[in-house]
Amino acid sequence: MKLGFDQKLKGEIKKLKQKKNAVILAHYYQNPEIQNIADYIGDSLGLSQNAYNTNADIIVFAGVHFMAETAKILNPSKKVLIPDLNAGCSLADSCPAPLFRKFIRQHPDHVVISYINCSAEVKALSDVICTSGNAVKIVESFSKNQKIIFAPDKNLGAYINHITGRKMVLWNGTCEVHNLIKTETVLKLKTEHPDAKLIAHPECQAVILEMADFIGSTTALLNYTMKSGENKFIVATETGILHQMHKHSPKKQFIIVPSDETCSCNDCPYMKMNTLEKIFDCLENEQPEIKIGEAFMKKARLPILKMLELSA
Repeated sequence: MKLGFDQKLKGEIKKLKQKKNAVILAHYYQNPEIQNIADYIGDSLGLSQNAYNTNADIIVFAGVHFMAETAKILNPSKKVLIPDLNAGCSLADSCPAPLFRKFIRQHPDHVVISYINCSAEVKALSDVICTSGNAVKIVESFSKNQKIIFAPDKNLGAYINHITGRKMVLWNGTCEVHNLIKTETVLKLKTEHPDAKLIAHPECQAVILEMADFIGSTTALLNYTMKSGENKFIVATETGILHQMHKHSPKKQFIIVPSDETCSCNDCPYMKMNTLEKIFDCLENEQPEIKIGEAFMKKARLPILKMLELSA
């Protein structure tokens, strides 16, 4: 019964997309049924690039709030919808703009590089934005003598400091999904699967990254599994990426690192708030809509455009 309902819903969503010249952008961490109806699936960098280049009149962002905000900042004249306004981000929440403004004042002469997983307010306080896929490139675009503040993810910032030899000042923020991955759990899986390669997102803690055979953005992790001659992988990131890994490499085995002992998954609760029903409703009613003040949006747009320019 559910399968038939989902198929009917997908058909209705497709009709609405065509009628309203809408596009659905979905993050890799979305549920498989949402990934399957998306016009583009990707990580933050790819989603930003596609949002910037789309010819659609309406953008439905199947992700979390800061992603939809970014799409709106890049497309001020377009209508940007998010299926659930409550789909937030623990990492973005860990960096409130008023406190970050004070932090910046405490570090004069520092360039501010902010990870895209932050609010529009924090983006407006930044000199340039980065993603996990281009963070090293963005940081290395500045001279070695340039003092840098990196926010909000301290794990990603520490990883970049380690591989570049930089001494960036780090904001003390983390992603609860990646930061909760425990060393003991990873060691246990490595013992149980000695023939598996450990691949990890740089938002994980340093001790996890030190054990990893490969570290990269969500897209980089996917590409690594596709190109690798290995057949078994322990995956230290959010569960949603497994759908694409299985899709592109059906004969390979993927083992997600669970967030706790009671679960075999590592889900972001915010990413999983979006559903097919909510996508249909927001397309039909054109709500909830992302709205940002024009002057404020203009200020937040500059560091994102700088990122896209440096990533070209």
